[in-house]
Amino acid sequence: MAKQLSLYVKTLKPLSTLLLLILLCHPSWSAEGLTLQKVTDDIYAIVGELGNRTADNLGNNATFGFVVTADGVVLIDSGGTYLGAQQIDQLIKTVTDKPVITVINTGGQDHRWLGNGYYKKSGAEIIASEEAVNDQKARTQDQFIMLGNLVGDKGLVGTDAVYADKTFTDKLELIRGDTTFMIYHVGQAHTPGDSFIWLPKEEVMFAGDIVYVERMLGVGTQSNSKSWVDVYQAMAAHNPQHLIPGHGQATNLQQANKDTYDYLVFLRNSVSEFMENGGDITDISSVDQSEYSYLLNYETLAGRNAQQVFTEIEWE
Repeated sequence: MAKQLSLYVKTLKPLSTLLLLILLCHPSWSAEGLTLQKVTDDIYAIVGELGNRTADNLGNNATFGFVVTADGVVLIDSGGTYLGAQQIDQLIKTVTDKPVITVINTGGQDHRWLGNGYYKKSGAEIIASEEAVNDQKARTQDQFIMLGNLVGDKGLVGTDAVYADKTFTDKLELIRGDTTFMIYHVGQAHTPGDSFIWLPKEEVMFAGDIVYVERMLGVGTQSNSKSWVDVYQAMAAHNPQHLIPGHGQATNLQQANKDTYDYLVFLRNSVSEFMENGGDITDISSVDQSEYSYLLNYETLAGRNAQQVFTEIEWE
């Protein structure tokens, strides 16, 4: 069989030979649980699973993205682990042989930054908002404990806490090749340091955890639902033609409005009305969110979201 394969390879054109050899050396180039989605010229989304972190997905239960520029690749979010970052890099290499030269972390969640070490080793510059780095540092230990439970020790091999080389407060303009990236941090959303990245010429928005589609967003103790609404509005004001969310497939503003913004406004209004009518947090499950039951993870997150928003509103 090996002799037959060798003879066959010799008959192929150089490009076909190279492709075959790549496939032979890297039979799992389409990384576990990750899907490559072309958004527009030189801009791609890498869509991870919509469920929880697992040993199979190596913490990559989110959507990432990258832009191929004349200078090299700009990666949006580095993955949940070192091995998860390696999987993302495998997918990038199916598109271009240019190296990843810049990594932008859009927030403090593990899958936004714990793959930084993989790209740092190859010389990439890492960028994040100051608040994102503060959040990462504050939750590093908790994130490693959680990932240890979900992806296991084998899944965490090589993963270190590597923070951004360059930080910014509110806004940063980044130019790579002929592509301009406007990075904005306007407030707390799913996490304290969430940023969105606007490509004005291409009319593309990388929204990070400010936008969830297809699955229900999570309002956690690190979130602020009131500020999240404002941050979303600031992002949406750019009127992107293409939107790459933090979770779910690349989409448009209409779907993002429906699955994220409308749900946040609905949730806050419903919980406020519940409280004004004398409702107690012990009965928070009576708040009817069935209108959003089409979103994945509804059963596990709807009640927790209402409880967290109740707690927030008590202190507003």
